[in-house]
Amino acid sequence: MEPIVSHENWRNCFSEVAPGLLLFARQWVQSAADAEDIVQEAFVKFWRRNHDIDNRGLLYSAVRSLALDFIRRDARRARREATALAEAEPAIEPQFELEDDTQSALAAAVESLPRDQREVLVLKIWNDLTFSEIAGALRISQNTAASRYRYALTNLKKTLQPQ
Repeated sequence: MEPIVSHENWRNCFSEVAPGLLLFARQWVQSAADAEDIVQEAFVKFWRRNHDIDNRGLLYSAVRSLALDFIRRDARRARREATALAEAEPAIEPQFELEDDTQSALAAAVESLPRDQREVLVLKIWNDLTFSEIAGALRISQNTAASRYRYALTNLKKTLQPQ
C-alpha cells in the first residue's frame, strides 16, 4: 500500500523545485509568465496522477513536454498574428540581471550552446539533477546526458578562455 502524501508535502516539494523548473522552462518560452504557467500545469498534472514526489526526472519531462506543446501552439498563434506583430516594436526581456562583464560573458556563452547541451547543463548545474534524472526528463540515455554535459563544459571553456 502506498503512503498517503499530504498537501503540505506537495507544497513543500513545489517550493523546493519550482525555481529550477522555471529556469528549465525558460529555455523554450519568451516570458517568465509563460514559464510559470507551464511549471504549474506540469506540477498539477504530476500531483493529480499521484506520482512519487521524489521522481524529479519525470517532473522535468512533464515540463519539457508542456513547453514543447506551448511552442507549437504559440507558433500557430504567431502565424495568425504576424501582421499585427510586425507593426509593433519588439520587447526584449532580459534573461539574467547581470552585475559584471564576467556574468554577461557566462550568460552569452551558455546561450550560445546547442540546445541539447544547454538543456543538460541547466538541469545538472542549476537544478542539481543526476544524469539518471536528466536521462529520464529528456528521454535519452544516461551516457548521452553525460556526453552532452561534457561537450557543454568543453564548449564553455573554449568560449570563455582568454585569447
